[in-house]
Amino acid sequence: MKAFLILGLLLFAITVQGKVFERCELARTLKRYGLDNFKGISLANWICLTKWESDYNTRAINYNPGSGSTDYGIFQINSRYWCNDGKTPKAVNACGISCNVLLQDDITEAVKCAKRVVSDPQGIRAWVGWKNHCQNRDVSQYIRGCGV
Repeated sequence: MKAFLILGLLLFAITVQGKVFERCELARTLKRYGLDNFKGISLANWICLTKWESDYNTRAINYNPGSGSTDYGIFQINSRYWCNDGKTPKAVNACGISCNVLLQDDITEAVKCAKRVVSDPQGIRAWVGWKNHCQNRDVSQYIRGCGV
């Protein structure tokens, strides 16, 4: 019985962590999803953005005490504007999804919502991590050696 309990706890810890992509694995995945040059944004910029927003982790969650909103998933999509977490005041939910969908290992819905975010007038500048670490910088290192 103890062995089953320990195994169960280990499996729970693994599932809570979620998928953490390797840099080149994510580059290939985002390219497959059509993000390379989507709205003129290079694949290297997308990889830079996800590095600084979530460290490539699908289950990343960050609470923003000033706004009462939360950022979810590999792209750190905000609950004030883009998804519904059931607790953010005055949420818009422009992507029409539950924020929990953004925490799945399958990033299909997260990519769709990220495309919606960059289609907004603010574009990729909606992400603070991108503005602080990627904007006006040589981001080619983020896809170097990935063959994409």
